[in-house]
Amino acid sequence: MSGPGLSVSASAARNLATATVTSVQNVANTPRFLLRLLPFVDVAGGVYRVNRRAVVLAKPGRIDLSAEDKCRTVRPGSLRAVPLFSRLGDAELAALAGKFTQTQHKAGDVIAEEGSSGRSLVVVADGTVELTLSGPYKGRLRQGLATRGDYFGDDALVGEAGPAPAVKALSAVTLLTLDRAAIEDDGIRSRIGQYQEERDRLKGHTNSHGEQGIELLAVHAGEPRLPTTFVDYEIDPREYHLSTIQTILNTHTRVTDLYSNEIDQLREQIRLTVDAVKEREEWELLNNSQFGLLGEVAGRQRIPTRSGPPTPDDLDELLTLVWKKPAFFVAHPRAIAAFGREATRRGVPPVVVHLFGAPFMTWRGVPLVPSDKLPIDTDPVTGAQTTSILLLRVGEGEQGVVGLQKSGVTGEIEPGLSVRYMGTNDHSIASHLVTRYFSAAVLVEDAIARLDNVLLGNYHDYA
Repeated sequence: MSGPGLSVSASAARNLATATVTSVQNVANTPRFLLRLLPFVDVAGGVYRVNRRAVVLAKPGRIDLSAEDKCRTVRPGSLRAVPLFSRLGDAELAALAGKFTQTQHKAGDVIAEEGSSGRSLVVVADGTVELTLSGPYKGRLRQGLATRGDYFGDDALVGEAGPAPAVKALSAVTLLTLDRAAIEDDGIRSRIGQYQEERDRLKGHTNSHGEQGIELLAVHAGEPRLPTTFVDYEIDPREYHLSTIQTILNTHTRVTDLYSNEIDQLREQIRLTVDAVKEREEWELLNNSQFGLLGEVAGRQRIPTRSGPPTPDDLDELLTLVWKKPAFFVAHPRAIAAFGREATRRGVPPVVVHLFGAPFMTWRGVPLVPSDKLPIDTDPVTGAQTTSILLLRVGEGEQGVVGLQKSGVTGEIEPGLSVRYMGTNDHSIASHLVTRYFSAAVLVEDAIARLDNVLLGNYHDYA
């Protein structure tokens, strides 16, 4: 046993000192930039109805597919995404769905030469194909990319097609083909003919979105008869009901009474719980099956990457889909890094701006906002990881994407977020109900677009 020291020991002296403590650090906490940038609308009645103009002429959509082992099949009801089939009954659609034949092609295969006389509807079940035509100044002009659920050749099916593009597989693809013979049934031909007649009748009286045109007359002389017009509305508009995130926070009164001299224990518990609620809210805004932004993108607003990694060309293509005042991209941090590599390789490193005290890469002046709530998918065969990138226009006044919340609730600590005392039980445990009411709405289809098949693992050797 050691003898007495020459001075008081450090361990003993610490008993007389007051430690400086930090608030509880939470590694799962993120900046939640999406919640900061998305404008929220107060929904007083708990339901938000989005009124739109009536669509009188069906527009193309995406076809749903099911998979069993290596066999891909079309879900019959989804064939109404093909305008030609929009008037068919359930039995007729089921009959058509059973007549598709499956073929597979390797990456780089030329599936159809330009000008070929094929008269078939082709649905992409897996992979990506490119459609091109010869340009007037040599080279190839891309007519489009088609990925899972996309289709082409519907015009050729009924003999209305223009120049047939060349079709090339950019990756391993599975195609489902419906030949013209499948629609020779009298009933099917009759309903397709009805659609064609209606389409031709409405063609001069609808806009590019399928809405009935508003008749106007521009003149500079004379006394012509003025047109009459009206604007029709959707009969059954979409309604968004507020979703709820809730939990009951329990704290022992002995803890909050005795150990709150440095940091208020109850406030700290509430702060950490509220952070978790907001993290879950951002996840739900992106991934919820009812209103999540990833699932709310219309088929015409979804495009695949050209070659896997996100390139400047891919983001430019997104900007053509949301060209009316685009606000920001939303992407996983790894997707933003992948885009940075591709842009730098092309000699156009993205400009960096500062928002909320943090640096953001931009493209064409539009910031790329990071969120780790965007899912990353791993291919079970190759191990390749892919994700998606969103582009949003926001704000009610811009016919964009808006967040929804209900303010003024009992115990509100922030708009739409409340903490209510529920009482103390016979174990001396106090309970507080933490509640967040929220949702999101896309006011019109062109307010949001999505880039799919964003490959994350591509790197370049600059040596």
